[in-house]
Amino acid sequence: MQFTNRSNRLLRPAKPWFVYMSFFAALMLDYVPFGYNAAIPDWVALVLVFWCIREPQYIGMGIGFLLGILVDVGKSTAMGEHALAYVVLAFMANGLARRVMWFPALLQALHVLPMLLVAQMLIVGVQIFGGREFPEWDYFFSSFVGAALWLPLTYLLLLPQFQPVDRDENRPI
Repeated sequence: MQFTNRSNRLLRPAKPWFVYMSFFAALMLDYVPFGYNAAIPDWVALVLVFWCIREPQYIGMGIGFLLGILVDVGKSTAMGEHALAYVVLAFMANGLARRVMWFPALLQALHVLPMLLVAQMLIVGVQIFGGREFPEWDYFFSSFVGAALWLPLTYLLLLPQFQPVDRDENRPI
């Protein structure tokens, strides 16, 4: 069985304003007060993993730390629990970026799932260290939902980068 990630379309470089607007949109989605619902993924973590894999030279642990502090402030959680998780998440995503890019988006989701689970375990570890009880097992369901959303998120975030398919017969590139 052979998996190919080949496309006849070229991708333009990601525009920095689009990357930061996607982080802003993910932050706004995380700030929406849904209450406790295990099916709501961590949008900031998903977008952070995506851009760490796609643009590892620009997006890394510093952005992860900043986003983690913003999520901690927005969700009124212990200061630094999301920051720690997002720094580790960015480290793992940057380390696996070259490997993950070889696979199609469906198999990339299988690489993203353990990263999201590790980030959630770190958050739970900080909360347990702070005196909270271990959450129910459905708390980890959001990582599986995030991995399931990897394919549509990939196509949504890559949409502005697709080069139009107009051919110039005089230039083969």
